[in-house]
Amino acid sequence: MSFDRKIKIAPSILSADFANFGQEIQAIEAQGADWVHVDVMDGHFVPNLTFGPPAVKAFRPHVKTVMDVHLMITPVDPYIQAYADAGADYLTAHVEAGPHTHRTLQAIRAAGMKAGVALNPGTPAEAVEHLLDLADLVCVMTVNPGFGGQKFIDMTAKVSRLRELIGDRPVHIEIDGGVDTTTAPLVAAAGADVLVAGSAVFKGGSVANPDVYGQNIRAIRAAAEGHAV
Repeated sequence: MSFDRKIKIAPSILSADFANFGQEIQAIEAQGADWVHVDVMDGHFVPNLTFGPPAVKAFRPHVKTVMDVHLMITPVDPYIQAYADAGADYLTAHVEAGPHTHRTLQAIRAAGMKAGVALNPGTPAEAVEHLLDLADLVCVMTVNPGFGGQKFIDMTAKVSRLRELIGDRPVHIEIDGGVDTTTAPLVAAAGADVLVAGSAVFKGGSVANPDVYGQNIRAIRAAAEGHAV
């Protein structure tokens, strides 16, 4: 996977039809999704339960682009190998999830994946300053994690600060939460390049009517690209 800062749209399958994951993944990719975002929640670190390694392994054959797995769990380290075996390309852990994030990122890379680190809305950019040489992606939460469809929390100042701290390192800035055609330009202008969108991609469409996914993806991309730095 070569690095670039072009805008990438990563639909979150948390908003997909749970009875049709394989077809939903194929539909969003056919309609222009760059990455497929998988939200893993444990009912402990966040108030929801979603996908374990067997589910992620079942998604993998359908994903032809990049499988971006976001762990909203604690502890992280005991599960790294299981998600590597399930086929994650990127594995992102929260800086708030444990005391040894540096070790966690080392372990993710050692397992053959790209390493991401995520920041909750209340956590400053500086929390990852000393992790950037081990990170391939920083995920900025623009909602409090746990549920899809929440209202966007403005983190543009944090994104700008991260972009400054990252400098010329090949590290993506990902935005997760409340991304739509209104908020995408704000975060793109601040320096983000990977936009996770759930309901904004899947609303109005279905496996039987996938063109709507494409319209939604193109609209978010166009809104972001007009302001990308």
